[in-house]
Amino acid sequence: MNAAFTGGCLCGAVRYACSAEPMIAGHCHCEDCRRSSGSSRSSHLAVPEESVAMSGATTAYPRPAASGNVVTRHFCPTCGAPVFSRNAGMPGMMFLRASSLDDLEVFKPQMHVYAARAPSWDRPREGLPAFDMMPPGMGARGDVG
Repeated sequence: MNAAFTGGCLCGAVRYACSAEPMIAGHCHCEDCRRSSGSSRSSHLAVPEESVAMSGATTAYPRPAASGNVVTRHFCPTCGAPVFSRNAGMPGMMFLRASSLDDLEVFKPQMHVYAARAPSWDRPREGLPAFDMMPPGMGARGDVG
């Protein structure tokens, strides 16, 4: 697999190589993303699942999102670093955590979702579209990751 970009967890036990460019990249301010990131938001890159070669075992935590779709977050069982998630409402897609990238410049944010839930000290960046919930056309599929 020819990698467009690579990444992994904090301790290096989980690694991935992705051969596709991100289809979507954005910041999510929903409560689940906030709590799972340890910050006010999570930043994700959506890629086709078949474009990712993963090595190392992850631990999964499935949880229904506000939409009712189950979002399963995967993290390293050794260091606890979040690596990726899957959304049952978006089959075939994988949401890689931008924080897991080897080269953080690969992440080019295109939007903020659940921006209405952003705290006053982390308002959406000016110049990026900000949606109070999910963008039109994605709402039925649910929360990102």
